[in-house]
Amino acid sequence: MNLQPRRREDPEINLISLIDVLLVLLIFFMVSTTFNQEGRIKVQLPQASDSAIPNPLHEPLVVTVTAEGAYRVNERTLINSSPDTLRAALLKEAGGDRGPITIRADGRATHQAVITAMDVAGKLGFSQLNIATVQEEKAP
Repeated sequence: MNLQPRRREDPEINLISLIDVLLVLLIFFMVSTTFNQEGRIKVQLPQASDSAIPNPLHEPLVVTVTAEGAYRVNERTLINSSPDTLRAALLKEAGGDRGPITIRADGRATHQAVITAMDVAGKLGFSQLNIATVQEEKAP
């Protein structure tokens, strides 16, 4: 009988092959993954010239949108702010001429009121639409 104690070897895991496999997988995913840079969306902005606009042969129609959403055509207040009333006033003022039209909207006017004026003018065939702004005063 062999009474000597047996030498037990501790089981060990060979990590080198595991590390090799993980590195291969890491390299595979790095090469095959495409990174979308959504924060860097390229937007091509429109350009405007600094040159003066030549004077047209006739004065453009001016549609004013007040802060309350009421409309005025060439400084004549309309009886209500419905699109039909605005359409009739534009037809009366323009006649058969579909020249330029300028929209002067108050800064506190609702976006919907301005879009309604633009929509009515577009449906009537006005193709040149201007939006009036004021130049910001520079502090001394």
